Amino acid sequence: MECTIGDLTVYYEEYGQGRPLLLLHGWALDHRHMVAEMEPVFANRAGWRRIYPDLPGCGRTPARTWIHGQDQILQVVLALIEQVCPRQRFAVGGISAGAYLARGVAYHRAGWLDGLLLTVPMVVPADARRDRPAAVVVAPDEALLATLEEGEARMLQGAVVQSRELLSALQDYYTPAERAANVPFLRPIRRDPARYGFSFDLDAQAEPFLAPTLILTGRQDASVGYRDAWKLVERYPRATFAVLDRAGHLLAVDQQRLFRALVSEWLDRVEEWARLSTGTERGTTLGENTL
Repeated sequence: MECTIGDLTVYYEEYGQGRPLLLLHGWALDHRHMVAEMEPVFANRAGWRRIYPDLPGCGRTPARTWIHGQDQILQVVLALIEQVCPRQRFAVGGISAGAYLARGVAYHRAGWLDGLLLTVPMVVPADARRDRPAAVVVAPDEALLATLEEGEARMLQGAVVQSRELLSALQDYYTPAERAANVPFLRPIRRDPARYGFSFDLDAQAEPFLAPTLILTGRQDASVGYRDAWKLVERYPRATFAVLDRAGHLLAVDQQRLFRALVSEWLDRVEEWARLSTGTERGTTLGENTL
């Protein structure tokens, strides 16, 4: 499906019916890894309309010269929300840089949100300032590596968990998405912390975000770590915070069963919140905290 925002056509895929859930992919990837990781959670759960967009410069959504960084990408996401689920309550989730964008959505649309999912969230845009553990292989599989072709084995070198499931994920949606991404557009943003981060302070919001939240981090995540994310907890009073052992930045693959179980429990809490909360508690005006 497509959504036109000015001169930009945003591609997205949609599954199911019910409460909208916007799911934002990682940097330089596309909707495919989010679909693969999230859809199994809904195999036996109805009542949710899952929306998976390709962000600018990724997948089937092109880049535009007026998009200079995360501020404009967030503007695209907010405009997409207003078009695909106008004046509807919704939930939002993201992985890595997608989780950073999800926090931006919560900052500007808190009154309309019923839940927030942050998986291996990028909290600090500048790589040099992140508090993260050293890279380590926790679950090596030399027997598996010995059966693979050289290129396949190279893909698993350094992985926290060397598994056939991870190899399949890399081959099926991570690597193809990275190859399809608009690198000349994305690379300058990624390399400049001032553009990779928002121009506003996410932590400057006067009120904490009250809806059910899930923050999932990997104990061995050498990309964004887990300690920076712990600092978010007081901003989200209804947050479950989990640090999963045997999990790197590809946590949803490394700890597939735990990921699905925790996300399913978060969905339970969101449904409960939506059922029990009043309009006064959740907010009622779409225009509050807009960009």
